[in-house]
Amino acid sequence: MSHFLASAFMGVYLFLIVLLSLYGIHRYWILYLYFRYYKWAKPYRLPALPNPLPPVTIQLPIYNERYVVERLMDAVVRLDYPKDLLEIQLLDDSTDDTLQIVKDKVDRLRGQGFDIVHLRRHRRTGFKAGALAMGLSHSRGRFLAIFDADFLPPPDFLQKTIPCFTDSRIGMVQTRWGHLNENYSLLTWIQSIFLDGHFLLEHTARNRSGAFFNFNGTAGVWRREAIESSGGWQHDTLTEDLDLSYRAQMKGWRFLFLPDVICPAELPVDINAFKTQQNRWTMGAIQTAKKMLPRIWRSPVRLKVKIEATFHLTACVGYILMAALSLLLPLSLFFRKQSHWPLTGFLEGFALAATTLSVFIFYAICQRDLYPNWKSRLKNLPMMISVGVGMCLSNARAVLQGLSSRRFEFRRTPKYSVTVRGASWKQKIYRGGNPLAAWVEIAFALYFLAAFNIAYSLKLWASLPFIALFGFGYGYVAFLTAMHGLASWQKPALLPTE
Repeated sequence: MSHFLASAFMGVYLFLIVLLSLYGIHRYWILYLYFRYYKWAKPYRLPALPNPLPPVTIQLPIYNERYVVERLMDAVVRLDYPKDLLEIQLLDDSTDDTLQIVKDKVDRLRGQGFDIVHLRRHRRTGFKAGALAMGLSHSRGRFLAIFDADFLPPPDFLQKTIPCFTDSRIGMVQTRWGHLNENYSLLTWIQSIFLDGHFLLEHTARNRSGAFFNFNGTAGVWRREAIESSGGWQHDTLTEDLDLSYRAQMKGWRFLFLPDVICPAELPVDINAFKTQQNRWTMGAIQTAKKMLPRIWRSPVRLKVKIEATFHLTACVGYILMAALSLLLPLSLFFRKQSHWPLTGFLEGFALAATTLSVFIFYAICQRDLYPNWKSRLKNLPMMISVGVGMCLSNARAVLQGLSSRRFEFRRTPKYSVTVRGASWKQKIYRGGNPLAAWVEIAFALYFLAAFNIAYSLKLWASLPFIALFGFGYGYVAFLTAMHGLASWQKPALLPTE
């Protein structure tokens, strides 16, 4: 191959590395904001409860949740709030026996004096956004608390969130997600680390520094006026929560994140369920970026808010970059000596520090600030980084889908009420996924195994950490995809899921 083609190839390869490094450098920026505006600032003091207390509507959007819906309803009726000021809405689009479970439970709770209604739609138009919009039109509360089926709000949830709305500028209050089953498996532990970083560091940093951040679709409370004045729930993206959050903040509404108020939830125990969740979040984020970024940059908001919003909404572009690097990195081993780029090793080392090292520092700080046993928890950080890499093919596909003009169905994450180690989900319905998808990940794992051997033989030491990281990540995710997918094949789902 000519020197020109080798140089062109290496130029593209190094450009992608530098571009991916920008998102890693931004992670250091989030850490700086976290320390400046949270760790080194005065703590937020919760205001007193308003007197009189306002009426609150609890919205529970559900779709085929036979294993967890009663658990959710039991938690909601234990909320420490006057019954006469509490309205509970079951926004039920179910097509299986969840429908009858909910009907029976609602009848029992109404007999106990709770104002609880079971709302059904003839068509699942707009998916979750459509259900929330329908519920809003039938609600009486000035404030609306929303909980997905896998969440268990603590009894004092409203006691700690409603006081924040004494500030008339506050349009939404988001609480931090906890984890009911983080110790179930290595996969759930890894997910808990991801979510801890997103909530404690990203949300806190953005919120306290004055940047935009988002409602996460559950475990939060909205002011009714903020929803209505911002255009209401819209379903032209798969992340209606992210979309409405940006529209509301551009209207001038302030949001508040409460890192010390924890609402626990069940983490997906099946890798295919986890992929479904990540696919929806990734695709929806890109759809929201397409919709909102042009408006944000035309708006009069501060430049630093625009820049942070751009990094926030386009963060999943990193999956495309990692997928492209997955193809180019092994090939670069053959071209780097022909291209004679003297900075190749330096740029690869810089990228390693900007990406992998930033991830390790980011989540290590998060674990240190959340858990007394944080040192023992750090042992899983390398696995977390590898899984993040191994998921990039699935998520890169979601990015491409989000960039297209095609409309996609809202595929909800299956929940099984599996919260203790040893409990099984494999004999339950709602399972999905195709074990054949693992073959692509296996192919990439073998591709990187061969590349590792070549790099070692050529003594390209700077490339070895990247190659090992990618190869192990693909191998581990492929193994879980195959094993969990085969479990679905062994006992097909008995009822429709989506």
